[in-house]
Amino acid sequence: MNVLFCASEAAPFAASGGLGDVAGSLPRAIRNRKVACRVVMPLYGDMKQEYREKLTYITNFTVPVGWRNQYCGLFELTHNGVKYYFLDNEYYFKRTGLYGFYDDGERFAFFSRAILEMLFHVDFVPDVIHANDWQTALVPVYLNLYYRHLEQYRSIKTVFTIHNIQYQGKYGMEILEDTLAIGRQDAHLVEYDGCVNFMKGAIECADKVTTVSPSYAGEILDPWYSHGLDDLLRQKQYKLCGILNGIDVKSYDPATDPNLAANFDANSFAENKPKCKKELQEIFGLHDWPVPVVAMVTRLVGHKGVDLVRHVAQDIVNSGLQLVVLGSGEAAYESFFSELAARNPGAVGVKIAFVPSLARKIYAGADMFLMPSKSEPCGLSQMVALRYGTIPIVRETGGLRDSIHDSGDGWGNGFTFRSYNAHDMLNAVLRAKTGYEYPDGWQQLVKRAMECDFSWSASAKQYVEMYEQVCQLW
Repeated sequence: MNVLFCASEAAPFAASGGLGDVAGSLPRAIRNRKVACRVVMPLYGDMKQEYREKLTYITNFTVPVGWRNQYCGLFELTHNGVKYYFLDNEYYFKRTGLYGFYDDGERFAFFSRAILEMLFHVDFVPDVIHANDWQTALVPVYLNLYYRHLEQYRSIKTVFTIHNIQYQGKYGMEILEDTLAIGRQDAHLVEYDGCVNFMKGAIECADKVTTVSPSYAGEILDPWYSHGLDDLLRQKQYKLCGILNGIDVKSYDPATDPNLAANFDANSFAENKPKCKKELQEIFGLHDWPVPVVAMVTRLVGHKGVDLVRHVAQDIVNSGLQLVVLGSGEAAYESFFSELAARNPGAVGVKIAFVPSLARKIYAGADMFLMPSKSEPCGLSQMVALRYGTIPIVRETGGLRDSIHDSGDGWGNGFTFRSYNAHDMLNAVLRAKTGYEYPDGWQQLVKRAMECDFSWSASAKQYVEMYEQVCQLW
């Protein structure tokens, strides 16, 4: 079976979030299951020179964009056993950053169409094209409209994955013909709630629609989570499913991570994890006291549940816990946490930034990891925290509910709370603190957490099974 994985970002070439991590890891895991999987992504201007130097030029061709034809260069590179195709157009992609430009709709309409045009020029005929998020959502639409009649494209099946339903690619109807080259007679494929909606097009046209966790697949049928697409998704529920993401366990490995003060695994954490905690307390100016350190590595935005923390942060500190926060985002939250640290020297440490190496030190050195998200399609941080023996405290939503189970029954791997309520969250934190005060039980919990398997292997198996099912359709 041949799978073409389409994404607007993929680590290590370009990444801004979870999609980049997935596109950089999942295809390799799929290949390990004897499936030919290749990746296609834009060639961004700020791609690191070390990778740019390894690119091999294949050819160039033109891509229809509305009434125009635009240049597209095609390059390839093999990384970790996976072949990556890079589509080059400097007008669209030679910019600083990946998204947030006035013409993003046109940029990714070009990219989606270029993916299909690329297949005329490579020695790879996919059985399945796997598109991801709104940036590649037009691939199933264009395939059905303009390529199905060609023999090479006739039997290709399409899968579309929703990584975050909040970002749908919504634009005014005026771009329908001149930019997207979709005629009025086909407007119903992408029109939703009075505007062009890229994601709606993929949900309408793809053979299968997936999300990044089983719970999120159910949640987005609810108006609270769907950002307006629940009615459409209920209509298309027959082709909707959820597969939990994984993490790169080779990259996130406390036994080999060079960022740590001391390396450890599930058998040596009792001796060496405290060394990481001591270093963390020194970095953030915390008292060298034998009290639990609760950490957050997050974007400081509302849907991450930061407002819950704001309501009870002082209560957390007053209960005898230390708090470490690494992240950036909305000014109001940045100011709040900076002021909290100033009011509580030695008990609260805050850095308004995102420093990957420091994040690793936090994962390894903290005792507990707090994720009180309002919504979380999958979440990767809780899995990384488990890998480093740091016990997650999470709200039961999306992938957090699927990956973290409350330890109150004696077999779980963290502490959870259900309602979006600050004091329910505080209660979960205090339950974790009580657990920490019983060293033998806590050591068992940490060992159980570190032995959890959230590698891509299990997820890749489910994806391959899903691809096989899709290929049997009509």
